[in-house]
Amino acid sequence: MALFRTLTCIAAAAFLIAAAPFAPPRIGARTIYRHATLIDSVDLQPRADVAVITDGERIAAVISDRDLTRAQMKGAQQVDLTGRFLVPGYIDSHQHFATPPDRPEAEMRLKRDIYSGVTATRDMADDLRQVGDLARAAQVGEIASPDIYYAALMAGPSFFEDPRTSAAAQGASPGKVPWMQAIGDSTDLPLAIAMARGTYATAVKIYANLPGGTVAAITREAHRQSMKVWAHGMVFPATPAEVVDAGVDTVSHTCYLAYQAMSTRPDSYQHRFPIDASLFENDNPVLASLFADMRRRGTILDATVHVYREVEAGAKKAGKPPLCTVALAARLTNQAYRSGVAISTGTDGDTPPSDPLPSLFDEFSLLGGPVGMKPADVLRSATLIGARAAGQQKDMGSIEPGKLANMVVLSANPLTDVRNLRSIVMTVKRGRRFVRADYKR
Repeated sequence: MALFRTLTCIAAAAFLIAAAPFAPPRIGARTIYRHATLIDSVDLQPRADVAVITDGERIAAVISDRDLTRAQMKGAQQVDLTGRFLVPGYIDSHQHFATPPDRPEAEMRLKRDIYSGVTATRDMADDLRQVGDLARAAQVGEIASPDIYYAALMAGPSFFEDPRTSAAAQGASPGKVPWMQAIGDSTDLPLAIAMARGTYATAVKIYANLPGGTVAAITREAHRQSMKVWAHGMVFPATPAEVVDAGVDTVSHTCYLAYQAMSTRPDSYQHRFPIDASLFENDNPVLASLFADMRRRGTILDATVHVYREVEAGAKKAGKPPLCTVALAARLTNQAYRSGVAISTGTDGDTPPSDPLPSLFDEFSLLGGPVGMKPADVLRSATLIGARAAGQQKDMGSIEPGKLANMVVLSANPLTDVRNLRSIVMTVKRGRRFVRADYKR
């Protein structure tokens, strides 16, 4: 009987291991990607005939193909990338996958992402009970998905009138759960941050209806407890300048920054009003000062130009003026870009399920088009800056020995045209290959 129980346990363990169809390869399983033209995000200079050797889920070496030794090739799988371009995996720095939770839809979107070259994504506050499970399933390979790094939300008590907070806290009280906390004068901030950390969140997202002093206090305590701070560009009433001066790591939504230049600003998230576009027909001096501060501090702008398409469409449907237009968002982001602000590629929305590619590629087109970024800078934003935004630059964002084997194989040169970022042949995530031709919606 004891032997039977032992064999049963062994069989059960084997089944659990086999139940992860997209698991990263084990250490010792080596693959050599040969004859690629490597375009890394560090120097953005094409290197012809490169070999990238992966061991398990990490990159072991990046060398000239002619320098490969017999010892390196022995026992390794070889993938011929002649005529192909190899770049780091893309990162979407602003998504939502669980407000409200819908597991089939989330898995569908994540699958489309991974087959589209997206190897990591930031979930910017949702029902973390589901997001945490999605992140675990993605990392161990139970689902086809980018890795997910997520935030626990903090906002003023008055924000939690927003119906989305109830959708993301079903079965509990919004504002009173570890992943979504109302912060007031009497809040024990060390305890609140510790509760957020207990969700396995990478960061605290500071959302709305908090004064500048509180934004700064949350930021100090979160950093003390080794958490990143991702904030809205304006936290209502905290101004963009107060948010940046608080020392947050990233700010989201370009158009929120425009309120800094306006004589009247919204006093809460619920009382937002349209941006006065006439203030920004030329470079705005108030924003010039704000962008200089962001550049000095290394604050990343999660511009989300794509989402303003949805903002415009929603306003038109409701018969109201939009809070901000795509054209204005692009103009503001252009000034930030020329000011030297680091910009990541976030979207805060997605394309319909019938579309073959996610919204990240619309963001690429907007950054490379009306925003005026060079294709090389769009690639860096989608990779190295995205890794910094997620707090994962030690593990991803570039193709270097020791980092995760997160790469995209393209059929066309992304430095000549930003649209070539769409020419995905294959995604490699943690050493696991996802061939685009195998993708089925």
